[in-house]
Amino acid sequence: MSAANADGHSSYFDAADWGAVQRQHPIGADFVHFAKTISRDELFARQNALFLKSVARAWQTPFYRKLWGDAGVEPGDITGLEMISSLPSFDKSDIMDSIARKPPFGDFDARDSHEGGPPNVVMHTTSGTTGIPQVLLFGAKSREVQNLLLARMYRFQGLKAEDVVHSVYGHGMINGGHYVREAVIHWTSAIFMSAGTGVETRSARQVELMRDFGATVIVGFADYIKKLARVADEMGIDPVSDLNIRMISGHLGREDRESLSKAWGGAECFDWYGVGDTGIIAGEGPDRAGLYVMEDAQYLEVADIETGKPVADGQQGDMICTCLYKDDVYPIIRFNTHDVTRFHTDKSPLGLAFRRIEGFLGRSDNMVKIRGINIFPQAMGPLLEEHAAFAGDFICKAVRDASGRDEFIVMAEARDPSPALRAEFADLLKRKLGIEVGVELAKPGELANLTQTEVRQKPIRLIDERF
Repeated sequence: MSAANADGHSSYFDAADWGAVQRQHPIGADFVHFAKTISRDELFARQNALFLKSVARAWQTPFYRKLWGDAGVEPGDITGLEMISSLPSFDKSDIMDSIARKPPFGDFDARDSHEGGPPNVVMHTTSGTTGIPQVLLFGAKSREVQNLLLARMYRFQGLKAEDVVHSVYGHGMINGGHYVREAVIHWTSAIFMSAGTGVETRSARQVELMRDFGATVIVGFADYIKKLARVADEMGIDPVSDLNIRMISGHLGREDRESLSKAWGGAECFDWYGVGDTGIIAGEGPDRAGLYVMEDAQYLEVADIETGKPVADGQQGDMICTCLYKDDVYPIIRFNTHDVTRFHTDKSPLGLAFRRIEGFLGRSDNMVKIRGINIFPQAMGPLLEEHAAFAGDFICKAVRDASGRDEFIVMAEARDPSPALRAEFADLLKRKLGIEVGVELAKPGELANLTQTEVRQKPIRLIDERF
């Protein structure tokens, strides 16, 4: 990092050796060559070197001194990546406790540990979908690495230099829209349109922008992208013949890909996964055979939801992520996202050395146990999609009657809802889940106020009325 000027300031653009960053984390054709030719042993050695740098920085923060100290870990005990699973993990509740201890930024950042003055910092917050918004801090180098990783994935998926990218990620204090914008404009040659959510730019205007500027790629959350196709139809604009969308990259439920592609005339749809703290962790490649973990920058573990212990490959559990490149401002070592996935066990069809995950399967802290059966609300989507009358949006309710019996109700939008159709959906879910659940049907668009698809980055999928 460059030294501060006489007035105490330093430049973001002098904060790192950007050529070295690209050599450490290749992009474009260099990435494909790197991921095909590196051995697992070579990759582990690179990971280990980055991990030890992050550990050194973490020891300089009160957060990790407390987290590790409470577990009996002392400086010098952490000798390498091979012992990472023995370290305690943390989650958002620990971060919020940190902020409560030392408001407003918390004690998890390492801003005070830099010689030569304060480092360059990018500050955002989470969306608050799981509670109070959380502060997010990024050093210049770690910010650009995560920008590079996302741009790498877009280019791997097929983003072209001549593409026009329409983004429906939100802005304001929320990190998402700014992060995606930086990734595209810093590390690709594509034109980027920051349309944002339906609140920032009304949906009809977004359709007009895509038409007028010749958008070819849409990035964002699948639920709202599907809504834009419906809005285009209502405006008399054919999403297929009047628009030219060839690629969609975002966050796909297992039910989303086919319907999303069909709505946009056969556009290729790609999934990727990450959270605000970590940036992108994994994403699909052109083979669409699972999400490739960006293992030169992220170390991902899948752990048992109850015990926190690593599970065998192929078994599902919580994703615990270590950002190997975050050694400047906010180290992230064993962050439990509470998002559930499983590792693939077969070889990459593309011959890449990087491991793959199934993708987002649900949240373990959103899991509902009904009569001994674990149900992930997000998993209802793929089941509902099997019925042709399903109109795309849904929300679940967990309720408890006067006798203490818990019930699970799936509310789904359907074309031409009727008692007979409700019975068909109920039978479908009973066959798939193994238990009987309640079903309530609504007309298309009627659940929008509950799911908040128009205003939230991530739609609400569970209303828990038991407590």
